[in-house]
Amino acid sequence: MQFVWAFLIGGLICVIGQILIDKTNLTPARILTAFVVAGVVLGALGLYQPLIDFAGEGAAVPISGFGNLMAGGMRDALKDDGALGILTGALKSSAAGIGAAIFFSLIAAFVGKSKDKN
Repeated sequence: MQFVWAFLIGGLICVIGQILIDKTNLTPARILTAFVVAGVVLGALGLYQPLIDFAGEGAAVPISGFGNLMAGGMRDALKDDGALGILTGALKSSAAGIGAAIFFSLIAAFVGKSKDKN
């Protein structure tokens, strides 16, 4: 049943993004930023972790889960390092994901072939 909930919750997050793309004048970059900020806010309020506990990776993998990860890192670093943790905690907690994104983007750049839109 865990897979079903992960699929439904992850799909619902994607549906919300698609509705925002189709029904508003927001650019994809603004929608992406809104999802990250929503994840940070919900994570800071302690509301996103119960969703992850319920839906597993269906809630952790979307970009809002990245925002939640950053909020958790800031919260932990704030306890350990004080005010400096506000600046460093988000990067410490998300360094593996950021590093993987850069690495796989580099691989895609070497393998893929760019083309003009026209």
